[in-house]
Amino acid sequence: MNCAPAWPSCETLFDIPGKMAERSRLTNLMGEPNFWDHPDKAQKVIQALKPLNALLKPYEELRSAADDLQAMAELAEEDPSLEAEIGPELDRCAKLLDNFELQAMMSGKQDSANAILSIHAGAGGTDACDWTAMLLRMYTRWAERHNFTVEIQDEVPNEEAGLQSVTVRIVGDYAYGYLQSEVGVHRLVRISPFGAGDTRQTSFAAVEVLPELDDTIEIEVKESDLIMQTFCSGGPGGQHQNKTQSGVRLIHKPTNVRAESRTERSQNKNYENALKLLKARLYAIEEQKRLGDMESRYDAKGEIAFGSQIRSYVLQPYTLVRDERPGIDVKTPSVNAVLDGDLDQFMTAYLRHKTEREHKRASSAKATA
Repeated sequence: MNCAPAWPSCETLFDIPGKMAERSRLTNLMGEPNFWDHPDKAQKVIQALKPLNALLKPYEELRSAADDLQAMAELAEEDPSLEAEIGPELDRCAKLLDNFELQAMMSGKQDSANAILSIHAGAGGTDACDWTAMLLRMYTRWAERHNFTVEIQDEVPNEEAGLQSVTVRIVGDYAYGYLQSEVGVHRLVRISPFGAGDTRQTSFAAVEVLPELDDTIEIEVKESDLIMQTFCSGGPGGQHQNKTQSGVRLIHKPTNVRAESRTERSQNKNYENALKLLKARLYAIEEQKRLGDMESRYDAKGEIAFGSQIRSYVLQPYTLVRDERPGIDVKTPSVNAVLDGDLDQFMTAYLRHKTEREHKRASSAKATA
């Protein structure tokens, strides 16, 4: 058994030596006596270390386990009685490899950040609004599986059932790294609970995912470039109805990008939430422009209707969830499990495809340079 040949390609693909050198440099900076004299700079160093350690620690654990496995295999050649111990150790190495691979695929600048996830009902009327609520439940269950927390920041109920739109903040390490796979239109096929008869109904909802920006990312938004609109936040009605103008909508005039918040009682708090969301959207637009991938990522949802879906969920006449994007071949008949938050297989497949595509792009750029 020889595990050594895999290491050179692995180290080259993820630039392990370069990342180790950068970790050492940043760690040395933290050890300097005057490190905390400039808190802003210190915070940037700590934030830069976080994704490096997230990748390098699983790598080091994997390499150590592989070396132990190699030594065990060599001893077993001399003493066959040791062969029984190789199986469990091989399983442990496989799990460590999966962990390292997942972390390696989430090495983007903002992958370790919290996520701001928005869902908007598309074609399908009340069924689409109900589908939006179902997707919110799916992502909430997924977050619970990963011990993440979900905070509703904006919500527009539909009069008959479901939600016209909803925005939530998902808090947890690498929440954005996982959820970036979900951007786009999601299609549901089922027998409508809101219509007469037993005909199938197709509904659509669009998912947008943005990284929550930390203090190390500066996005300048001039007050003169903003249009602020206020409105009643709404509520359950009756004596509990919120009749104050606490809801806030911000419109960025140069780009027409907008953001809303209405779930807080305080207008100031809603303004802060809306401004954070607006900055995150502006950052996402600029980042995708920089990457030259604007059409396929930020605007992937396009029209929220047939022909633009990234994933289909079929409940009748058969059960199937299938990723519709080229190059990602993932499907399962376990629709209920997926709707209950079992999304990791789709997320991992997307991340693997994205990593391979970026590696090919980088290799092509080197070849033409």
